[in-house]
Amino acid sequence: MANFFLDNKDIQYHLNHPLMEKIVELKEKGFEDKDKYDYAPTDFEDAMDSYKRVLTIVGEVCGDVVGPNAEGVDHDGPTVVNDRVVYAEGTARNIEALNQAGLSGFTLPRKYDGLNFPLICFVMANEMVGRADAGFGNIWGLQDCAETLNEFASEEIKSEFLPMVSAGATCAMDLTEPDAGSDLQAVMLKATWDEEQNTWLLNGVKRFITNGDGEVSLVLARSEEGTTDARGLSMFVYDKKHLAVKVRRIENKLGIKGSPTCELVFTNAPAQLVGDRKMGLIKYVMSLMNAARIGIGAQSTGLSEAAYREALKYANEREQFGKPIIQFPAVYEMLSNMKAKLHGSRALLYETARFVEIYKNYAHLSKDRKLSPEERAEMKAYTKLSDGFTPLLKLFTSEYCNQVAYDSLQIHGGSGYMKDYPIERIVRDARITNIYEGTSQLQVIAAIRHVTTGSYLTKIKEYESEKCYPSDMDSIYKKLVSMREEYETVVAQVTSGDSEQIDFHARRLVEIAGHIVITYLLLRQSTEVDDYRNSAQVYAKYAESQVASHVEYIKNSCCGDIDIFKAVLDEQL
Repeated sequence: MANFFLDNKDIQYHLNHPLMEKIVELKEKGFEDKDKYDYAPTDFEDAMDSYKRVLTIVGEVCGDVVGPNAEGVDHDGPTVVNDRVVYAEGTARNIEALNQAGLSGFTLPRKYDGLNFPLICFVMANEMVGRADAGFGNIWGLQDCAETLNEFASEEIKSEFLPMVSAGATCAMDLTEPDAGSDLQAVMLKATWDEEQNTWLLNGVKRFITNGDGEVSLVLARSEEGTTDARGLSMFVYDKKHLAVKVRRIENKLGIKGSPTCELVFTNAPAQLVGDRKMGLIKYVMSLMNAARIGIGAQSTGLSEAAYREALKYANEREQFGKPIIQFPAVYEMLSNMKAKLHGSRALLYETARFVEIYKNYAHLSKDRKLSPEERAEMKAYTKLSDGFTPLLKLFTSEYCNQVAYDSLQIHGGSGYMKDYPIERIVRDARITNIYEGTSQLQVIAAIRHVTTGSYLTKIKEYESEKCYPSDMDSIYKKLVSMREEYETVVAQVTSGDSEQIDFHARRLVEIAGHIVITYLLLRQSTEVDDYRNSAQVYAKYAESQVASHVEYIKNSCCGDIDIFKAVLDEQL
C-alpha cells in the first residue's frame, strides 16, 4: 500500500515549521470550538495530531486510489451527455473515496461542517493529489472556491452553500469567455435583476472553465448596463440544481484530460450576488486567483515529485553498458538538479502558504473583534509578503515542473515517449501549469512591482540577517550576499531608465530575486537534514549561474537592444 504523505519526509518537515504554532492559534481562535464540537482540538498538540492523521488518510487515498486510476482516467476522460458532464469512471471512484473519507470542506469553519484545517494542510493535500493525478487535482482542489464565499458572502449564502461543499459538492470558477481570457475586464456575460423572480439572471457564454459543470459555481458577470470595464463586473454564485447552464462541449486537451474544461451556455440562470456590486473583478476575483495560484503551485510541486520519482526509479532499473544508468555522471547530475528544483519549489510553496495563512487568519479575526496595533501591523506585513511571493511561487514552481518533467522523460529515453510509462502523461499534464491561472509572463508583470519597490530586497536582507545555516555552508552564504549585491546594482541600473526598459528586463530581475530567495530557504533547511544540504549546495550552484547570466545580460544591455527585438514587429507590419 502506498502513502503519499508517509513516504514524503519533505512535506512532513514543512508541517512541523516553527510558525505552525502561531498559525494554529490564529486558525483556532484560541481553541474556542473545543466545547462545541467533539472533533475540535483542545490545544496545539491535539491539533497537530489531527492534521497528521488526516493527511495520512489523504496520502493513503492518493497512493491507493487516485494514483492507480490516473492512467485510465487519462485514457477515458469525461464526456458530455444531455448537456451535462459525465466523469470518467476512475474520477467518480476518486471523488467517492475522498468523500467517504470526509476530506471535503478542508479549511471551512466547523459551523458549516468543515474541518477548519489551516491552508497549509490543504496545500499539502493538494500537492499529494497533484502527484497522484494532476487532472483530478483540478476537480478536488476547486473546493477552495468556497473560501471566497466564506470570506465575502452574506451569512445567508454561506449557510446555504458552504455545507454543500463540506458534504462533497464540486466547485468551479466561471471567469473566462471567448473574448476575455487574461483580460478579464472584457467579460460580457450579462447579469440582470428580475423583479418578478426576485433574483439575478445570468445570460451568455463562458469558455475554458475548469470542472465547468461543478455543483457550486462562482461566476463573474457584467451587472452594470452600459459599462465595458472592471467597474461593471460583479461576482455571483450559481447552484447547478437549477439546470440553467448547459455544457456545450468539453475541450480536447493535450493534458490533464480527466479534468473537464468546458464551454458553458447560461440561459436565465438564477444566481445570488456575492458581496458588493461592481467589486467582482477588483476584489473577489483577485482573491480567487491568488488562491488558485497557490493551488497551481501545489499541483506543480506534486507533478515535480511524481516526475522525479519516475526518473529515479527508471535510472536505477535501466542498465546500459553493464551498469544502471544512474551511475553515469550525465544522469546523476540531471537527477541532482531535478531534486534541488523540487525541494526549492516546495520550500517556496510552503513559505508563501504560511504568509497567506497568517494574513487571511487575521482578516477573519478582524470580523470578530478589533485587532491590536501589533496585530494590524503584522497583518499588513504578511499581506505585503503574500502579494509579492504568490506570483513568484506560480512562476518558479510551474516552470520547474515543466523542466523536471522534461528531464525525467529524457532520462527515460525512447521508452518515456511511449504510453507504457507514466512520465508520458506527466509531461503532458505539466505543460499547462505555466499557462493557466495567469501565464508566467503575467506572473512577472505582477512580481516586478515588488522588485521596483524593494519588497523582495527587504525580505532577502531579512533572510541574510538570520544566518540560520551550518558553519560549513558559509561559502553558500557568501555567494548569496554577493548575488544580493549584484541584484541591487542591476535593479538600480534598470529602474534608472523608462518603463519600457523595466518591462524588458522584468523577467530577469524577478528571476534573480527568486533564485536568491529559494537558495536562502534551502540553506535554512540544510540545518535539519543531510538531504537538504545536498539540495542547497546543488541549487546554490544553479542559482549562481542563472543570476550571473542575467546580471551580465543586463549590465551589457543598452537602449538599442530593445529596438533590435522590436524589429520583429516591423517585419510583421
